[in-house]
Amino acid sequence: MTIYIGSTYDEPLPQSFLTDVSAGANVLWLGANLWQLIAKYPGMGFQAATIDDAAPTGIRYRGTDLTRSPSAGGLVSTTLSRGVYSHTLAEAEMPDGRSRPWAVRVGAVTFIAEVPFTYVSFDDRYLVFADLLFDLLAPQTKERHRALVRIEDVGPHSDPAQLRQIADYLHSRNVPFAVAVFPVYDDAAGVYSGGAPVHRTLSGSPQVVDALRYMQQQGGTLIMHGYTHGFAGAPNPYGVSAEDYEFYRAHIDGAGTVALDGPVPGDSADWALGRLDAARAEWTKAGLTPPSIWEFPHYTASAADYRAIAGAPGIQARYEQVLYFNGILGGTGTRSVSQYFPYLVKDAYGTPVIPETLGNVATQRFNQHGVRLAPDLLASARRQLAVRDNVASFFYHPFLGLQYLPELIEGLQTMGYTFVAAPSLLP
Repeated sequence: MTIYIGSTYDEPLPQSFLTDVSAGANVLWLGANLWQLIAKYPGMGFQAATIDDAAPTGIRYRGTDLTRSPSAGGLVSTTLSRGVYSHTLAEAEMPDGRSRPWAVRVGAVTFIAEVPFTYVSFDDRYLVFADLLFDLLAPQTKERHRALVRIEDVGPHSDPAQLRQIADYLHSRNVPFAVAVFPVYDDAAGVYSGGAPVHRTLSGSPQVVDALRYMQQQGGTLIMHGYTHGFAGAPNPYGVSAEDYEFYRAHIDGAGTVALDGPVPGDSADWALGRLDAARAEWTKAGLTPPSIWEFPHYTASAADYRAIAGAPGIQARYEQVLYFNGILGGTGTRSVSQYFPYLVKDAYGTPVIPETLGNVATQRFNQHGVRLAPDLLASARRQLAVRDNVASFFYHPFLGLQYLPELIEGLQTMGYTFVAAPSLLP
């Protein structure tokens, strides 16, 4: 199968590619330049393809209404030849109330009327593309819907009683879970201690270590969430572990938005591996086995860091959303986009990526992040059922206690999701 991404208007297409398509090659065509195929081979079933600037209000697929940002612009509108057999797979809902084909199959060509990778959200039409890959690559795939929950930002500062309470509840629902742990906590300016600097380690926090062992007994899988979840020497952007970035520099701009600045000073593969080694040493000192699954703090790192961790001995997978940089296959660029996947993938950095697809409960607006409560996560999970074999995955901060967790767990179970342990996804 070939996937063509028509992201550049009128980019010349190789004659050999057009010939293969005309000969019946199995192709998934995204976005622009279908008109070049029509001009060369008018008998393919597509009569015309033109740019329509009207932006759809949403996409409907498999009985599910998916969102689409108006900022994504218009579509490529197609007209089929008279009498040609076609199958409309998804429809775009237009501002005037009409529907038009958004994904259509004609012969061996599956055409999507745009490149669905811009302005992606948890509820986005990108899910159609993710599901159509099953049609083209694994058509015998059966319907299956799994769920993951990860207890987030656990460190030496965490409340052992809260950790135990959450573990007991999840165990009572037969729900396996992950626990993202960083082993060193710093609040150098004493933001939460009246100005007195705070430095805590996992090895110096035996009650937290005991709670982590208890969580394992109750079905928890510990994963490694960086070393300090912060940046030594300066706020990044706040100056407190669990709130700060560790592998990338960031600041708060004039609009109150977190802006990413670039790799930390001295960033390199060796530097990233040094953080991994330091974290492992502290896990071992605390009497815990260093985990084989890694999550970058705030899902943010340089390409060098991603590659270093991916190639580190003992690391089986990463569990996160990911930043991908331009030029990643042939070098490294400076522009990046965040990407999530509704199922396990092996990505360009070289490791399997366990998905996180729903975000987390946020009870108040913070920086550019709005309020997101349990019903919002559940609504996203319901839309993600459009992917026939998906993983709906969220993370949860233990300081919330059990205020929102039962609604999420039981809501997903009622929806037909089965909770599984994160390592069970790995091949």
